[in-house]
Amino acid sequence: MAKTLITIGMVLVVLGLCWPLIQKLNLGRLPGDFSFKSGNFKFYFPLTTSIVISVLLSILFWIFKK
Repeated sequence: MAKTLITIGMVLVVLGLCWPLIQKLNLGRLPGDFSFKSGNFKFYFPLTTSIVISVLLSILFWIFKK
């Protein structure tokens, strides 16, 4: 359990440090990311960004599994 928490913490730190680079890549604003505004209500669903991140993580996990 401790190793898992440490690993998750390190991943979050790395993501935090890479956040400026991630914003420059326009992740979260890709075609296929849905955003709806109606008066005071705002709904955002990053479908394409979720798929891209899922594919990248799947490839990374596949590489490190070998």
